[in-house]
Amino acid sequence: MTKTSGGAIMAQMLKQEGVEKVFGIIDGTYTEFYKSCVEQGFELLTPRHETTAAHMAGAYARLTGKLGVCIASNGPGVANILSGVAVENTEGHRVLLITSCRRNPISYPDRGGSYQCFDQVGVISAMAKWSCAVPSPERLPELLRKALRACYQGRPGVVHLDVPENFINGAASPVKMLQPEQYRNTEPVEPSPALVAQAANMLAAAKLPLIHAGSGIVHAQAFTELATIAEMLQAPVTTSWAARGVLPETNSLAWPMIHLKANNQVRNAADLVLCLGSRLSETDWWGKAPNWATPAAQKLIQVDIDEEALGRNRQVDLAVLADVKTFLARLIPVIQQKVNAEKVVARKKEVAKLAEELNADRLKLDKKLQDRTSPMVTAHVGQVCREVFDDDAITVMDGGNAAVWGNFFHQVRVPNTILSTFHMGHLGAGPGQALGAAVAKPGKQVYCILGDGAMGFHPQEVETAVRYNLPIVFLVCCDKQWGMVKINQSFAFKPVKTMMKKSLDADENINTDFGEIEFDKLAQAMGAHGERVSDPAELRPAIERCLAGGKCAVIHVDVDPVKHMWAPGLLQFKEMHQEPKGK
Repeated sequence: MTKTSGGAIMAQMLKQEGVEKVFGIIDGTYTEFYKSCVEQGFELLTPRHETTAAHMAGAYARLTGKLGVCIASNGPGVANILSGVAVENTEGHRVLLITSCRRNPISYPDRGGSYQCFDQVGVISAMAKWSCAVPSPERLPELLRKALRACYQGRPGVVHLDVPENFINGAASPVKMLQPEQYRNTEPVEPSPALVAQAANMLAAAKLPLIHAGSGIVHAQAFTELATIAEMLQAPVTTSWAARGVLPETNSLAWPMIHLKANNQVRNAADLVLCLGSRLSETDWWGKAPNWATPAAQKLIQVDIDEEALGRNRQVDLAVLADVKTFLARLIPVIQQKVNAEKVVARKKEVAKLAEELNADRLKLDKKLQDRTSPMVTAHVGQVCREVFDDDAITVMDGGNAAVWGNFFHQVRVPNTILSTFHMGHLGAGPGQALGAAVAKPGKQVYCILGDGAMGFHPQEVETAVRYNLPIVFLVCCDKQWGMVKINQSFAFKPVKTMMKKSLDADENINTDFGEIEFDKLAQAMGAHGERVSDPAELRPAIERCLAGGKCAVIHVDVDPVKHMWAPGLLQFKEMHQEPKGK
């Protein structure tokens, strides 16, 4: 019988799943796998650090709706990718991680003193959705199919398969290639028609229904359906941070998360909430009062692909296990028969009244743009980017206060065009996410707003962008400090002085300052375009020059370090992480 290799079988199986890209650093322990990937027509994309590969795969999956695949080699490679595994699983991105491990006679369990060997499954299983080691070559196809099933079951996350190097590179007998529908469900989970009808009756009867959208909308690509049902009901739409912009923020029914007081107000005004693909997590205030109305005053319909999420953080009046896109597609024609024109008009008036708080908050925030001093207040970075880049440009936010400033002065005009680590708040993921976005959306503009602390984690990935001709623009907000840490530390140490003087003396903080990195020159050293600006008037021309250059570019943006610490919404964010007061 003709022989093949375990790596070739893996590549062929992924080809059947429609995989086109694989992210990771190549290594001899899986030579037969990546060689076969090339033979199958995959594009291999190699960053400078394994954790970047995980972020690239996660961003690619989120933006395309496809499976993101990344690889890491035994021992050090797996150790390097761990932070990316934790982040991408927490963010809920559909990622398959394939790792190599040492040959099976000396691993699982380690014989003792084996080189580049540790319990990779034991470690990853604690932070991923599913993790398994392949015990024999014969079981490789079976367990890869099981991994692929896990990728598409319930809430997306990181699924891990660990394969001994001798199975990957060793000879194997060919196996029959199955189509995905032959070993896993490939159809969206359908809602019960009775539950759809019940939801329609509840929504039609409500005085002011509210839609709360989570990242399930993104993974289901349900943007059109969400907009349709919101318009039909004239229901305001709030979102989790991870779902920001699933309804364009130019829509009068959109309540951007940055307007925290306005969100609290509209969530208390609604007598019914339709929760779509959201777990009502910590940054949603767990769905509890006083940020939401109490269950006695507000009914809740929750729709989710993950049964574990239903009713977990707040009691529900109707739980629907379903794909949110399919649920909305079934709901819309039923609602059309039940819409009451008078109620819709009344809701529209109420929504317009509630929106006054949104508009007032926007005007208050925009007053910061009147500050034209140099070094600039960080508000200008997000604002100028929004003016210059296309509406459908992919925006990546990374860092502490830099990401806060960026979010508060950015408007999402096209769904699924903003990336960050909203669940994890992870520093340093931005460069990898930007790379993944540029691969996922060729021809679209991609830019990343991040702090100098965050960029310091993975500046070497600028070379990756140069190597693959990815014209990403990085805007590095440089304050030469851990700004978010410093402001919290200052309040902890000397709150009165901090309030009065806005900052403490140099010797009154602990290890929050660092030296300068000239990121523009660092970029130039790697073949990218580099700029440095301090005056807000210089920022727009600098961005335009970067775009005209047609290659990766880095703008070193000097921001006022004291003003940078005082980012918008600090008190509300602090409250968000306290135990909720209500039920």
